Amino acid sequence: MSAKKILKICGGIIVFLTLPTLLFFGYLYVRYDEDLPQATPTKEADIVAKKMLDALDYKAYKKTSYIEWTFNKRHHFKWTKNADFCEVYWKNVRVDLQLNAPNTSKVLVNNTHITGEEAQEYIDKAVEYFNNDSFWIVAPYKVFDAGTTRSLVPLEDNKQGLLISYTTGGSTPGDSYMWLLDENYKPSAFKMWVSILPLNGLEASWSNWTTTETGAQLPEFHQLLFLGLDITNIKTAF
Repeated sequence: MSAKKILKICGGIIVFLTLPTLLFFGYLYVRYDEDLPQATPTKEADIVAKKMLDALDYKAYKKTSYIEWTFNKRHHFKWTKNADFCEVYWKNVRVDLQLNAPNTSKVLVNNTHITGEEAQEYIDKAVEYFNNDSFWIVAPYKVFDAGTTRSLVPLEDNKQGLLISYTTGGSTPGDSYMWLLDENYKPSAFKMWVSILPLNGLEASWSNWTTTETGAQLPEFHQLLFLGLDITNIKTAF
């Protein structure tokens, strides 16, 4: 077979494999991509945010000192909130994560304590997992975190979205989330403008709530486009 024919076949295979993907992402971009709403922080937005916290029993969440959960059947967390400490597990790895001083965290692989550059890689991964996966379980309670702003965005049917922008903190400062609330100010979904996603304004559900042992309300599932994010093994304690 000539080199020219081989190149032609390889080119055809590449087109065959990549064209559907390009068309799919092109469809998603046209269908879902939205610009970040332009809104100004106001006291009225703060009032709506407080009503959302009341709907989720924020006082019970504040009194909750321990939260345990599994994210998407892959990562497991035992978070002692008041101590800024979390045990993070995945595969054969355990990181005793000191949230205020990550570099001092302890790393075990196959129950063997490791240190140095190898340990640092696991610590960085644990921080990344914690920042992402904890947000999917406690994000509504973080609307008054340091570095946040709150604005109201007009929506259809005389409704309003609560836009929260994070200027500092987490793994990706600069991200924004617009909460969609029901008639009782309880979150039903949010839209995301985040650096780690290729599309702006993607919507994820926040509708599968469970009331935990301490009274804090936490989600058990999120729907994001065609994906489901499971949050299982939820336990809380005072």
